[in-house]
Amino acid sequence: MPTDIRVTGYDTFTAFGAGAEALREAVFAGRSAFAPIERFDTTPFRNAHGATFGGADNAPRQLETVLDCVRGALQAAKLDPATVQADRAAVLIGTQGDFTGIHSFWQDRAAGRTPDPADAHRSFAGGIPAAVAAELGFTGPALAFINACVASASAVVHACRMIDAGQVDVAVVGGVYLVDEEQFAKFDSGRTFARDGRLRSFAQGRTGMLLGDGAAALVLESQEHALRRGARSLARIPGFGMAADAHHVVQPHPEGAGMARAITRALGKARVAPSGIQYVNAHGTGTRLNDPAETAALHTAFGEHAEQLLVSSTKSMTGHMLEATGAVELAISLMALEEQTVPPTAGYDEADPECDLDYVPNEPRRAALQRILSLNAGFGGLNTAIILEQP
Repeated sequence: MPTDIRVTGYDTFTAFGAGAEALREAVFAGRSAFAPIERFDTTPFRNAHGATFGGADNAPRQLETVLDCVRGALQAAKLDPATVQADRAAVLIGTQGDFTGIHSFWQDRAAGRTPDPADAHRSFAGGIPAAVAAELGFTGPALAFINACVASASAVVHACRMIDAGQVDVAVVGGVYLVDEEQFAKFDSGRTFARDGRLRSFAQGRTGMLLGDGAAALVLESQEHALRRGARSLARIPGFGMAADAHHVVQPHPEGAGMARAITRALGKARVAPSGIQYVNAHGTGTRLNDPAETAALHTAFGEHAEQLLVSSTKSMTGHMLEATGAVELAISLMALEEQTVPPTAGYDEADPECDLDYVPNEPRRAALQRILSLNAGFGGLNTAIILEQP
């Protein structure tokens, strides 16, 4: 059966700044946020570019950033946490944890000061949803999702399952990742970054991905709960799908087999024909292997309708936000529904014969959007597909 999960509010933080409006203005103008990183010294690395907000002296912190997004999402939803039955409300956050706290712990020890064990605890991934739940007074499940690039998308899927099963009425879901030297070094050593400082998804000559700051929170409610309190629904989530490639630890299946299965499951759950989707917000990392594999998955899942799809990668503007990317891109998909406009794939200079769909190059496009599919993929062959539709 299709689910009837309502999205009633959201808020974001990206390299464009705090708040959904900053992201909306930039993404629908086709503006990229890539610039030399000032947060840490990039001279030891092959790449110096990313999409970051703030330098070494004013870099945002993960917990504070995601809390700001949660507050903004609740305000947008006009939902006072005190009015929600506490044990019927969940918090699910995609995160790798905030390592600044554990650094403080060891710095205190090295300096002979008595460290606060809470600093170390708050650094672990589970500390972030726990802190959000404590602030809201929610006593339902508080879960961290750490499966990398599909973490926050997985959080959304799990929240939908809990609401659909009647376990909770409300779920605050999201994700957070802020560009840090440790992850930057790992991707740089793997030669994953774009050599020219431009993330050119699906385009000929693309040379890789770039990281970006990101956080987002969304308020999900059961249909009954939203209607009971007279909430305005921004969108419905009628279906979702997950699947694994079981192919390679870091490379996608070359034919996008797992992604195609995730899409097919989402369509089946929603009872929507392939022709019922107008726009796909693609994972689109701009790497040599991901983009043709994702294109192949769309051909497999949509058949002849793939030629009619509008497809774009907003990572070409925001960068890859790792654990936050699914939640931020779902928020962008909500904006597309609201604006009835497809955000472009920026930096698209020349078509690649292996990527043969309509990628909405460089300029936004007005379109009649009833349903949008948001796709994400991660290392280990993880794939998620989430459908949004007009309420």
